[in-house]
Amino acid sequence: MKMRIVALIFLVAFLGCSSPKQKETFSVEKARNTLDFAAVQYRNFVAAMPDTIEPRTFQGDTMVYAGIKWWTSGFYPGSLWYLYEHTGDDFFKKEADKRTRRLEPIQYVTNDHDVGFMLYCSYGNGLRLTGNQEYVDVMITGARSLATRYNPVVGSIRSWDHNRDKWDFPVIVDNMMNLELLIWAAEKSGDEFLRDLSIQHAYTTLENHYRSDYSSYHVVDYNPETGEINQKNTHQGFSDESAWARGQAWGLYGFAMMHRVTGEQEFLDHAIKIADFLLDHPRLPEDKIPYWDFDSPDIPNTYRDVSAASIISSALLDLSTMVEGSQSEKYFGAAETMLASLSSEPYLASEGENGNFILKHSVGHLPGNSEVDVPLTYADYYFLEALHRYIDLKEKI
Repeated sequence: MKMRIVALIFLVAFLGCSSPKQKETFSVEKARNTLDFAAVQYRNFVAAMPDTIEPRTFQGDTMVYAGIKWWTSGFYPGSLWYLYEHTGDDFFKKEADKRTRRLEPIQYVTNDHDVGFMLYCSYGNGLRLTGNQEYVDVMITGARSLATRYNPVVGSIRSWDHNRDKWDFPVIVDNMMNLELLIWAAEKSGDEFLRDLSIQHAYTTLENHYRSDYSSYHVVDYNPETGEINQKNTHQGFSDESAWARGQAWGLYGFAMMHRVTGEQEFLDHAIKIADFLLDHPRLPEDKIPYWDFDSPDIPNTYRDVSAASIISSALLDLSTMVEGSQSEKYFGAAETMLASLSSEPYLASEGENGNFILKHSVGHLPGNSEVDVPLTYADYYFLEALHRYIDLKEKI
C-alpha cells in the first residue's frame, strides 16, 4: 500500500511538471481571428453610431461621444480603415471614407497640436489603402496649419493652449506622434521647412524630456522668448518625477517612427534606450501590460493601461525591423507577448459588450479622474495597427 501511495504521488507530480498550464502563444492565425472579432464588434459599432459625432469611450454603460475637434477624432475612422484592409469589405471602406471626410475642417485648425492624430490616422490610412488623391490636399493643408504652432526659439511645436496661468509654452511628449504628418507632407509637397521643424522638435524633445534612465516627463514648459525651461511636469501621471506609462509609449513610438521616416541614427538610438527601459523594468508585469504609471505606489493593486500596451506593441514591432539579431528578437517577442495578452481575457471584450469597443481596461487621466479603467478609441486603433504589423512581419519570415 505504501509503495502504491508513493507511486501515485510521483505520477501526480510528474503530470504536473510535464503538463504545466502555459499561456497561449500568439500566431498569425490568432491575429487574424482577433481581427475577425474586431470586425464583428465594429459592424455593431457602425450600426449604433450617430452620423454627426465620434466615439470617445464607454463608461458606466453609457457611450461617451466627442466632436471632430476632440483630439481622438481620427482614431475611429482609422480603425475602420484597418478593418477594411483586413476584410476587403466595402462596408468598412464606405463608412471609413464617410467618417474621414467629416474631419475635413480639421485641416484649418491652428489652435491644436493634435492635427497629426486627427488627419494622419484617418486621411493617411485612407490614402494608403485607396490612393484617393482627394485626401492629399487636406493632409498638406493640415500639416501647414500644425506648423504654425512651431516656435524656432524653443525649437518645438506648442502643445496646449489651455492653463495659461500654469504654463507659458507647454510641450508634451505625446506631440512626437504628430510629426509623421509633417514629414509626409514635406515629402509630398517639397516643403523642407516641415521636415526641418519636425526633426528639430524631435531633437528638442530628446534633449529635454528624458531623464538619465530614459524615462520621460510628460510636459516641459518653455519661455517662448528665450527658449529656457520653466518647469518639467508629468500632468497625467502619479507625480512629476514618475514614469507615466502612456507617456513612455508615445515617446517610444515617436522616436522609432522618426528614425523610420528620416533615417536619423540618434532617433533610433533613443528609441532603443526607451524600449529597454520599459522591457527591463522590474514593475512590468509578466503579461507585458503595464500599470498606468510605473511608479504608482499602489502596484500591484492598481490599474493596468491597455492603451499604453497597444501603442508599445505597435512601436516594438516597428523597432524590431530597425535592429538585428537578439535585439530584434527581444522587441518582436515582447510585442508578441503583449498581443497575446491583449487578444485574451481580461483585456479583450466579448461580442456585443464594452460599447462595441475591442479592448477593455485603459486609463486616460487617473489624477483627473477621467476615463479610468474604460475602453478608449486610441487603444483599439493602435491594437489594430499592431495586429496588421505583426501579420506582415510574420509573413515575411
